[in-house]
Amino acid sequence: MTNFLEQVFNGLVSGSFYALLALGLAVIFGILGVVNFAHGAFYMLGAFGSWLALDKAGIGFWPALLLVPLALGLFGALLERIAVSRLASLDPLYNFLLTFGVTLVLQDLVVRFYGVGSQPYSAPKELQGTISLGLFDYPKYQAFVLVAALVVCSAVWLAFTRTRVGMVVRAATERPDVARALGVDVRRWIAPVFGFGIWLAGLSGVLAAPMRSVNPLMGSDLVITVFAVVVIGGLGSVSGAVIAGFALGLIEALGELYAPFLAQVLVFVVMAAVLLWRPAGLFGRQEVRA
Repeated sequence: MTNFLEQVFNGLVSGSFYALLALGLAVIFGILGVVNFAHGAFYMLGAFGSWLALDKAGIGFWPALLLVPLALGLFGALLERIAVSRLASLDPLYNFLLTFGVTLVLQDLVVRFYGVGSQPYSAPKELQGTISLGLFDYPKYQAFVLVAALVVCSAVWLAFTRTRVGMVVRAATERPDVARALGVDVRRWIAPVFGFGIWLAGLSGVLAAPMRSVNPLMGSDLVITVFAVVVIGGLGSVSGAVIAGFALGLIEALGELYAPFLAQVLVFVVMAAVLLWRPAGLFGRQEVRA
């Protein structure tokens, strides 16, 4: 029973990263129709940015948690204005190739200056050690990551559903054609929403820095799984991305406990099963065929 509960918590912590990253991808895809392949690179930059802030400027974890995602979010909004928007009227494949190219450039720049080795990054002192959860002790930092992800996802959901600005952004994200027909200037919201999606990726990277190896390739494998999460939740569905993220984290963790030989492919098996049953994803809008 104890092993099961520990794996459940481990799965929820892994799902926290999936949920935050998938949430950013879903928002970007919803408003732009762009599959942002650079999401993993910005996740990596979030982790590397926090390490650089500490190593070069002595800026600790808490200021980095605020400053690094903000800087990346502004960079993301600028990238949308300079490059992504210019290809918006073309086939979505062009923006996919653009973001793939951005990924290669960002990764190679980090490798050029800092190599491919992993950099150590410690959790803040107040989050080191363990906390008692009754039947077992659990690392404080992992518990913090889970709480932080739940708070951020809940705050985003509240902002999208309970504020006027959030409802406008949600309409522009989930039904841009209808929003335009009702007089909403969708173009006005594209750069801020794209930057917000990148902010979520950067935030995930900073949170991951004390838990995972900080290296230039840390986002490459993760982003493939996150794409699977977004597909399962439903392309463009904000709530679907979050629910699928936590659910896939749990499935992956329990798979490692009970079927370790399937752990690496279990996410994609689930994705295939969901797509066969519901091609638009669990919470996506079904397309009507003529």
